[in-house]
Amino acid sequence: MTAHSHGHSPAATTEWLEHANRALAEAGHRAGGARAAVLDVLATHDCCRTAQDIFDGIRSGERRVGIASVYRVLDLLVGKRLVLRLDLGDGVSRFEPALADGHHHHHLICTDCGQVTPFEDPALERAIVATGRRSSFRVAEHDVVLRGQCPDCAATAPEGTA
Repeated sequence: MTAHSHGHSPAATTEWLEHANRALAEAGHRAGGARAAVLDVLATHDCCRTAQDIFDGIRSGERRVGIASVYRVLDLLVGKRLVLRLDLGDGVSRFEPALADGHHHHHLICTDCGQVTPFEDPALERAIVATGRRSSFRVAEHDVVLRGQCPDCAATAPEGTA
């Protein structure tokens, strides 16, 4: 298992941005405005972000986009299967690019500080496929969320509270 600070390579997110823009253009959606702003933020933050995080990322730049527009764009992108909507159990949806080649990662969530860390595990992926086959179930998609303590919180936790 490999935990890392970024979910996908910069090349993969650049390809995703180009793919998303192309798919939206082919579906008749104009470039620019809120859509372009949301895509740009998602392309620079490839692991899950809340709509508020995306809105804040846009607001820190020169563009002016309302939070309602961010939600509308996210709904469109999820509907077009360009973005994944993740529920990590805290009642707040998070969003991340859905790479065209299906490459993805999963998430480690610290129950103490809330840190979300993406991870990849080829053995886990093989086990999921094998489980589907044994069950005669065709797995179309999946997400794995592991909850516990990050190294920093585990190091500062009182003895016997892991």
